[in-house]
Amino acid sequence: QVQLVESGGGLVQPGGSLRLSCAASGTTLSIYVMVWYRQAPGKQRELIAEVTTGGSTNYADSVKGRFTISRDGAKNTVALQMNSLKPEDTAVYYCNGRRVTGATYWGQGTQVTVSS
Repeated sequence: QVQLVESGGGLVQPGGSLRLSCAASGTTLSIYVMVWYRQAPGKQRELIAEVTTGGSTNYADSVKGRFTISRDGAKNTVALQMNSLKPEDTAVYYCNGRRVTGATYWGQGTQVTVSS
C-alpha cells in the first residue's frame, strides 16, 4: 500500500524558513512526478512546485525564488525548502505523487502558519 506522509509544518514568523518533507512507503518516489500543493482557507488547492522524474522543476510565480523542491533518493523523500515566508503562504501543504499511468497519491497535509 502506497502512503505519502508530510512533515515539517508549523508556526513561523514572516521572513522565516521551514522545510517540509514528504516520505513514501510502499513505493519509490523516483518513478513519480512529485508535486507540492497548498490550500488556504476559502481558496482552491494550488500547485506550487513540482519535480519531474528527470529532475526538472517548475514553480508557481507566487513562490518562485523563495521555495525549492528537491528529491532525496536515498531517503525516498521529497522536500520543499521554504524561505522568506509571508503571511499569504499560510495554508495546508500537500504532497502528491503521480505516474504516467495515471496513478496518483496524496499525503494527509501539514499546516504552515506564517504569523508574527
